[in-house]
Amino acid sequence: MHKAILVLLSPIILTTLPITGLADDKPTSKDKLNEKCPIEGNIVAPDHVYQYEGAKYAFCSEECLQEFAKARTSSLYHKIGGKTAINAAVDLFYKKVMDDDRVNHFFEDVNMRRQHNKQKEFIGAALGGPTPWTGKDMRKIHSSLDLTESDFGVIAGHLQSTLEELKVDPELIKQVMTVIGSTKDDVLNRRSTSE
Repeated sequence: MHKAILVLLSPIILTTLPITGLADDKPTSKDKLNEKCPIEGNIVAPDHVYQYEGAKYAFCSEECLQEFAKARTSSLYHKIGGKTAINAAVDLFYKKVMDDDRVNHFFEDVNMRRQHNKQKEFIGAALGGPTPWTGKDMRKIHSSLDLTESDFGVIAGHLQSTLEELKVDPELIKQVMTVIGSTKDDVLNRRSTSE
């Protein structure tokens, strides 16, 4: 499908690769830290720093740091394998999509390197990763496309088969597919079925 659908489906392509690098670290002079607490939005304290996947996050209090740390380890993003797993899954996922004549035409004029990166960002955020999604919303991204339920199904199928090929736990695949399924109305730019 189009890049937005793939972005939605890619979060599911994450594997169960191990996650490392979880530790409290004080920043060095070379580290650039966030100035506002990602939990409360207050000014951060330099002694409340948490490292996750090689990035450091500063917080205004120990309580905020602990909330962030707990959210990381309980997230679907973390359980699937984090950034490393998402990167591997998105790359394999797009290979499948680009080899499929039913949907590859949606990407004819798309910069695929940029598409891979955006999809990785989106999926990471959708699955509870540490960085929020700041890109366009799904309706805007897909508004110029004539996507159908069938197109969405093909893309979702590639995502599921990617996750299966990467040996992701079936229960986690089910959870990822639920997240992806929740984007269908936006991706297809139609009125929500819950309205």
